Amino acid sequence: MLNTTQLECFLAVANHLNFSRAAQELHITQPAVSHQINTLEAELEVKLFHRTSKNVRLTQAGHQFGQYAREILKLTGISRARMRQWREELPQRMGLGCRNFLVLRALQPALTVLRQETPQLLPVLRQVPSASLDNLLEEEDVQAIFTMQREAGPKTSRRHLADCPVACVCAPDHPLAGYEQLTVDQLNAAGGRIASCPPPLYSPPFLEVFSHAMAGRGPDRILFCDSLEIACTLVESGYAFTLLPDMPGARLPGLRYIPMPQFQPLSFGALYRTGSLTPPLKRLLALLEDSMQTSAE
Repeated sequence: MLNTTQLECFLAVANHLNFSRAAQELHITQPAVSHQINTLEAELEVKLFHRTSKNVRLTQAGHQFGQYAREILKLTGISRARMRQWREELPQRMGLGCRNFLVLRALQPALTVLRQETPQLLPVLRQVPSASLDNLLEEEDVQAIFTMQREAGPKTSRRHLADCPVACVCAPDHPLAGYEQLTVDQLNAAGGRIASCPPPLYSPPFLEVFSHAMAGRGPDRILFCDSLEIACTLVESGYAFTLLPDMPGARLPGLRYIPMPQFQPLSFGALYRTGSLTPPLKRLLALLEDSMQTSAE
């Protein structure tokens, strides 16, 4: 395949009709220029120069190819300039990943302030299950993921943002709504159905809590849901209750959040690749920490 180095060497030799002067102009060695010309002639399968010990001159093919070489280099320069302009005009993007829509609700106030402060920044939000979320960060498709995951990996760092108590969530007219706090034994004794989602939609620490609450329940007392949105809709409609981390700023309006103090609060935080805490991401995390603290008060 032709490359710009070959074309630049060809045009320099064609201009000077001297390999040494062409090398000086290009700031490379004379053997390097000769190599580029030889490979170009081999690819084109024509001789571009008549070379003797005393002089260098263009062949007829060389004269013809000179027109094409100039046009190709001109088009290459225009393409590079256009792409550079395109990159500069693109809004700065920041990829953010999470497992469910409740995290998006918690992010919204901080994103609103960030938009006002940095209008040229465009967040790209990704909502995916657990394993895929980790892959997004590893492959650098996102700059940060928001999760209850306790520990960072070998190439990642973690910033704690808020403590989230475990809560039983139900409609105001649900039989559990009158409790001030609950235990798993009380949930089982009170009966009723629990809305449950596939494990990948829960972070590992919360999945441990949810599995404990689900233990011993028969299928008739579980409503299996494809998404957290479906589970919350059934809770809002009074068909079931569920368990959720009581994340500051993410509460669904009109529902009862009843603490379950037998479980330790879960740590909500951001994971990002070590050494890649950019100023916009650092600012977003600070805004999110402030907004979550305000919501918790």
